Parts: sequence; C-alpha cells; structure tokens
Amino acid sequence: MRMREYRKIGVMFVLLLQVIVSQAYTGGDTLATLEPAAKHWKETYLINNLLSKNHYRDMELNDSLSSVIFHDYLESLDGNKSYFLAADIDYFSKYEFELDDYIKRGNVDVAFQIFRIFRERANTRIDYVDEILATGFDYSKQEELNIDDKEIEWAKNNEEINERWRKIIKSQALSLKLAGKTDEEIVESLTNRYKRYRKGINQYNSDDVFQFYMNAYSGSYDPHTNYFSPVSSENFNISMSLSLEGIGARLTQSMDYTVVNEVVPGGPAYKSKLLHKDDKIISVAQGDEGDYVDVIGWRLQDVVQLIRGKKGTVVRLQVLKFDEAAGALPREIRIVRDKIKLEEQSASSEIIPIYNGNKTYKLGVITLPSFYIDFEEARQGVKDYKSTTRDVKRIIEDLQANEVDGILIDLRYNGGGSLMEAIDLTGLFIDQGPVVQVRNSDGSIDIKRDEDIKVQYDGPLAVMINRFSASASEIFSGAIQDYKRGIIVGEASFGKGTVQNLIDLNRMFPNDDERMGQLKLTLAKFYRVTGSSTQNIGVTPDIGFPSGFTAEAFGESSRPNALPWDQIQSSYFRPTNNVSPQLIKHLEAIYLSDLDSDVDLQYLQEDIELMKKQQDDNLLSLNYEERKAENDEEQKRKLDREQLTESGGKIGQELTSEEDFQKKLSDDPYLKEGLKLLAELVKEAK
Repeated sequence: MRMREYRKIGVMFVLLLQVIVSQAYTGGDTLATLEPAAKHWKETYLINNLLSKNHYRDMELNDSLSSVIFHDYLESLDGNKSYFLAADIDYFSKYEFELDDYIKRGNVDVAFQIFRIFRERANTRIDYVDEILATGFDYSKQEELNIDDKEIEWAKNNEEINERWRKIIKSQALSLKLAGKTDEEIVESLTNRYKRYRKGINQYNSDDVFQFYMNAYSGSYDPHTNYFSPVSSENFNISMSLSLEGIGARLTQSMDYTVVNEVVPGGPAYKSKLLHKDDKIISVAQGDEGDYVDVIGWRLQDVVQLIRGKKGTVVRLQVLKFDEAAGALPREIRIVRDKIKLEEQSASSEIIPIYNGNKTYKLGVITLPSFYIDFEEARQGVKDYKSTTRDVKRIIEDLQANEVDGILIDLRYNGGGSLMEAIDLTGLFIDQGPVVQVRNSDGSIDIKRDEDIKVQYDGPLAVMINRFSASASEIFSGAIQDYKRGIIVGEASFGKGTVQNLIDLNRMFPNDDERMGQLKLTLAKFYRVTGSSTQNIGVTPDIGFPSGFTAEAFGESSRPNALPWDQIQSSYFRPTNNVSPQLIKHLEAIYLSDLDSDVDLQYLQEDIELMKKQQDDNLLSLNYEERKAENDEEQKRKLDREQLTESGGKIGQELTSEEDFQKKLSDDPYLKEGLKLLAELVKEAK
C-alpha cells in the first residue's frame, strides 16, 4: 500500500528532531540503571508521527488514549496480577492521563520507572518461591486457585500476594506430580525454572522495555499495529529460518512462555495437525529417547536453537494446548524436522467418493494452506512461476479430466497471503467483476477486480472455512458467497479485514549509526463487494458447523482495540445465483438431520460442550485426588473414542479403498459433512 503521509514528514522536522535527540541523555542496561537510550527519544517521535499521520484509525493522542496505553502497559507486564501490589497501582495512577504529554515530547521515563518496580517485585516473588518449595505442599487439602484474571484484584499486601504465589506454585507442582515426577524432581524442576525466569527478567535491556511500552502505545490503535525492537526483528528472522528448516512454526515470547505465533503451511507441524497457534511450548527433548528440558522462562532465541535441527531428526515437545483447561496436562508432540519447500505449501487435491441416495458422486477436494506467489520469479518474467491461481487452475483441469461431479475448496487454517492471488483465484469461478474493495486511510476506495472473462470451473462448488481462516481466505470465500457462486460451510472465519505495512525506522535516518526498530502499521481496510467489511465479524458460513471457538474468545473481535465492523457503498456486480435461499434452507435441513444421526458429529459436539465447560470453569482444584480423577477421566474418554472410531486417515495420505475413505472422513467430521452437502448440491443441480 502507498505511504502518502509517511513521505510528508519533512526535512525540517528531521533536522529539528536530530538537534533535540543530540541533547538527550543515555543510560546503561545494568540491573541497577535500566534507563532509556538516546535513540528511544528519537524513535518515540517517529512512531508518534507515523501513527498520527498514517494509521487507518484517525485518533488524537489525548488523555483518553493515555489511559488505554497505561492499562495496556500494566497488562503486558503483569496481566495475571501476580507481581504489583495495589499500592504500586495507586502510585502509578498519577501518570494514567499524562502519558500522552510525555509521548509527544519523546519522553519514556515513566515506562522505565514502572518496569524497574516490576523487576524488583518479580525478584521478590521469585525469592519467595524457594521458601514455598522448602515448605512443601499438602495435596490432600481442599483448596482452589482462581485463574480468572478479570475477577482477581491487585493484592493489598505481601501476605495476600504470597498466598497467591503459594497456590500458583502448588498448582505447577501438582501438574508435575500428575506427570509422574517425584517430590525431589518437582523441587529441582521448579527451582531451575524460576532461576531461568529470574535470569530472563534481569536480562531485559532498554530496548526490551521500550518495545513493551511502544507496543502498548501502537496496540491502542489496533492489535495488528506493532513495534519491533532491532533484536526482535532479528528474532523474527531466526523464527523464519526455523520455519524453513525445522518444525515449521514461528514462535514468539509471552513473558515466561514460548508461544506458537504461526504454523507454517506445508511444514512438519502443519502436516501433523498437532501444533496450533497460541499453543505454549513448555519442554523440548531431542530424538525419541532424549530427556525433556523445561524451557519456561527461557529467552526466545535459546528455545529456537533447541528446537532447530537437521532434516530427518526427531524433536519432541510438551505443549499446553490453547483450547484446553488450565489444569490439563501437557501433550507430547513428536515431529520429524524437515526443510519446507514451496511446493509443500502449495495447493493439493484428492478425489473422494461420497454416496448420496442411489448414486456415488466423485468429489474433488482442493486443500489450500495459503495464498502464495513466487514474487521473485514473477518479477524475472519466468514463464511458469509458481502461484496459487496457476496451481489451482492446473488442479481443476486434472479434476475435470477425471470427471468429478463437484469441487470443495478447503481453506481451514489458511491465514491469508497475497491479495492479488485471492482476486485471481476468485476469477477462476466467476465472470469478470469486482472481488474486493479497499478503503485507504484518506477515505479513498480502490475496487480490485477480476478482469478475465473466462470461467475455469462453473460446476457445483463448496468452500470450507474455520475460525482460523483469515484475510485473503475471507476475501475469496466472501466473494464466492456474495456472487452466490457456491456454498460456504464450516465455522465463522477470523475477521481480519485490515492491511499492514512494515516501516524500517532507520529509513528516516539513513546516515545514523544507531540501530532502530520497525513499525508495522495498519493502513487500509477490506470490504466485500456488497460493501460489508470482513473486519471483526469475518465471513459467516451458509451452513455453520459445531464450533468451540466463539468470537468472544477466538478471532479478531476478541482482541482489544480491534477496528470495528462497518459498511460502505456496494460495488456493482452480477451474482451468478447458483445458490438460492431455498437451496440453503434445504441443505441446512439435511445438516440438522445429520447432526442428530451422525456419530462423528455427535462426538464432535460432545468434545465442544466439554471444552466450553472447561473454559468456563475458572477455579482450579489443588487437591491431588480431584485433579488426578479429572485427568484420568479425560484420558479414558480419549482412549474410548479412539477405540470406537478407529480413525487413522490423515490429510494427504493416498487413499485406495473404501475403508481408507471412511477412516479419513471419520477422522475429519467437518470434511465429511462438507462433502455430503456438496453431494446434495450436485444432486440438486442435475
């Protein structure tokens, strides 16, 4: 996207800023003197200028926004209310409505003052961990830990926060005990864990503190606007390298946890279907026999180095799943490291027979992990450069040669990619016309169109999405739905309808030797051809399947300060009317009947209800027998389910028999139901 206002930052402003910054003080990064660096004054001016002049959301930096920044910064440091005391918050509150004035002057002293107190409180709490472990625990006692951050108040005194920490450490010890650790191993594990955590806290330098603070500021505009310090940018590059040779996951750090930020399409983790965004990696082991190393409290780059390895070698991870209850035991995941190639991230297909009525229909399934294009080959004019649209077009031709009766496009877990590929891919299924509208920060609207009048495939079509389908996936599925070209099935999508650009702050000072960070800035917003934004609400399927991922907990609308949904004028387009309201009603009746009779859908509903119940339970038992009974019951339920379904079909596995197909579809009830509805769509079209 273009950067109109970005270029308006004039030479006079830069010269004035250089004079001001040259007079600023510098500080060291020792434990005793954690102070802002001179460049942070400079970066604060730049970030404030870029946000105020370029961000899609036109907001004034005032007392109201200052309060948001204040609370977001405290949340980033102590979201669980485990370190600061109520007296600390009362003391900090004098700055709540003054941060805007400080930021305008490039002054970040308050952020460093708050962080120094946070670091002091953290060290005090970690000191107390040794006392807790020396005392030991009574696991027969009936007591609970409140894990609802919204209900917890700031502790009034040391006695209250010490009691909170006793329960936190007891819960962690109980999890280790349930995992088979002895009392001595538990003490050793937790002692080492908090030693590492202390080391990590004390190693935070001025760039780290500045990043925490600037992210509180940038995040007040929207959740996709972020600041990356120079080291964080390097860590991102490290995680990118990890994605190319390793497990295929981009990692981030959330205080003492290593968190999965993205599972790379086509990689080992993606193929395993075992690792997902927001999972927490707590331990890493090498090979099938290596001992687990607890990585809670480790710095990100150290965890990355532990997970990386040669192609063909095994790494085992213990993971806290994002969708499981707080007391759940970690899951063990075994992944064979590999080098990810572009073709492994590409569209793939298979033909699955589905019986409907008195006939078996041959249905093509196209799995699309992302919207990709080889930009370098495209720029070089390579004739057969790789892209989503080219690959899908070739796949459709192969499916047509095999005389399939219908096609399903699987966009589950597709987080997006190239906007132009989403537009061109839509063009394979519709006549020429608008596909998406883009509104820029100045209010101007660009209508992105498919200009090719040729339709590659005009037969029965279904598109499957889930809560993790985002951005370009929402553009494509929204267009198919608006043109009434095919049915959309699955879960409501994520709801990311914004466009970002990454700005290197050093570009403003090309002759400056100081390394500055980068700002990812939201510049525009997507709208469907009807004028409805995909932002915040995503795409609602025509037939919605059972889902445990509510918009309030998962998706764009769950994020603080997300841009709102809105609507602009509809563009002119001609629907195909392949899908009518009557047809949707007919398919919905079939789906509701399946919901009552299909055993795999019933199991899915059972799992979802259990997950919702666990998520709503904010009190975690600290009694050994109760926790053991809960975990034993869950393990038995999973084992019984596996024995009943005997499901073994995997995505991408070559299927050669009716039994193979049944196993695959039983393993994936969403796909099974999507294909059953597509078969009915084919039947109705004949």
